[in-house]
Amino acid sequence: MSVDEQALRILERNSATTVQELHDVLSTRYPSLTKTEAVDLVWRLAGQDKVELEDVPPATKSLAEYLRHWERNLWLYGSLAISLATVLVIYTMPSEFPFVAVRWVLGSIFVLFIPGYVTVEALFPRGRELDSIERFALSVGLSLALVPLVGLLLNYTPWGIRLTPIVISLTILTIGLAAIALARQYRISAERSETLSNL
Repeated sequence: MSVDEQALRILERNSATTVQELHDVLSTRYPSLTKTEAVDLVWRLAGQDKVELEDVPPATKSLAEYLRHWERNLWLYGSLAISLATVLVIYTMPSEFPFVAVRWVLGSIFVLFIPGYVTVEALFPRGRELDSIERFALSVGLSLALVPLVGLLLNYTPWGIRLTPIVISLTILTIGLAAIALARQYRISAERSETLSNL
């Protein structure tokens, strides 16, 4: 029996297992099997659609520890960085031609993509629910729906629809939705970690 077949039998008996657990079981029968080879084996089986991979978040005890996993929270750091960079560029850069192009680019991303993107992250906190094209299209669509609503609400306030109220409102909206998305993703991560620790 080959290593692939042995791995499939192990995975069929255990409905869910980690690559580390698979390596530990296989290494008793194949002592020369390295962790890298076990990872390659799992990728090969996934490429043949024989196993399904799931990204399990690392076990974390606090939100601060969860935030240290930057690769999981790249969406958060990127969204906040673009939002804050846009605010800085709007209020610090001169509005002459070479500099105004930066304002146009960052402003377009800030208005047409970021509010919808953090909303999608809040609505679909599990990464596998949408693929990247669906996520992008929904982000643009939701931004095109949310930004006019913010403008409509500002129209009925004493501040009106001017640059500063719009920038402040969209920044607050983005930070608020990003906080909701982060809280939902952290909760899912904590639940998965607790489930895995109870197995």
